[in-house]
Amino acid sequence: MNVIETTSLGRRFGRAWALRHCTLAVPAGQVTALVGPNGAGKSTLLNLAMGLLSPTAGEVRVLGGQPAGSAAALDRVAFVAQDAPLYRHLPVEDMVRLARNLNYRWDQQRADRRLAALDLPRKRKIGKLSGGQQAQVALTIALARRPEFLVLDEPLAPLDPLARHEFLAAVMEAVAEDGISVLFSSHALTELERVADYLVVLAGGRVQVAGEVGDLLATHRALTGPATEVDQLGPAFEVVHSQHGRAQAQVLARFRPPAAAPGDWQARPVTLEELVLAYLREPGASALPGPEALGAGLGTGVTR
Repeated sequence: MNVIETTSLGRRFGRAWALRHCTLAVPAGQVTALVGPNGAGKSTLLNLAMGLLSPTAGEVRVLGGQPAGSAAALDRVAFVAQDAPLYRHLPVEDMVRLARNLNYRWDQQRADRRLAALDLPRKRKIGKLSGGQQAQVALTIALARRPEFLVLDEPLAPLDPLARHEFLAAVMEAVAEDGISVLFSSHALTELERVADYLVVLAGGRVQVAGEVGDLLATHRALTGPATEVDQLGPAFEVVHSQHGRAQAQVLARFRPPAAAPGDWQARPVTLEELVLAYLREPGASALPGPEALGAGLGTGVTR
């Protein structure tokens, strides 16, 4: 099952397209990292998947084919936005009580257990909490709904390093406990590399990279060698991005195992951050070895 499937999805604001020709399948049972520069269409895609926006073109379905925003879908999905939309004038306990009254599916024991573990002052108003505490309250409410699919839109952006670590730990605890699927939009590539199973890169409103993180890292290498010999690397090494100095070049390339680097070149594994940045620096490059969408012929090859 795929938790999100889009077919030629597009959303226009006035004359500008925030998302266009987006065909994508995000598999269930994974922690998926959704990354890209500001304005790439990440929040637009998430809002379309949640039914908070309507498509200008194409369609989006969730959880194996449910229409985005339908009652059947929303009952199984929880969403935490970047600004942790909470009522700032309410005390923590009143905010949680309100959420309980507004949701059909609710696990009060889980909410109480999380609040106790976090040692949050229940009588304190939301607006008086730190950014990390507010994020934890929003996550507590989301997890108390016992979702099958958790969508997180830049929740780490306002948090300090310790709060980021604690937030991610709470998400991964829920993944281990409930087996939920997670779609995590963030610029924090270092943190995402520790938790992500699947990667989607958006650039210019289009899908540029989609695939298993392990597979993508296993089929890319960082190479260092003579600047005059970059064009001689292929066909075993397909250059995605290169930076040239006077004598040496730094190259990120796809390679076909078990190919070895030429004699004058040194090769090493890449990090998730290096891979993402290389593709973002080359808008014409793409890697799309993602899953097949139901009823849609998504390619599994790579192009440049």
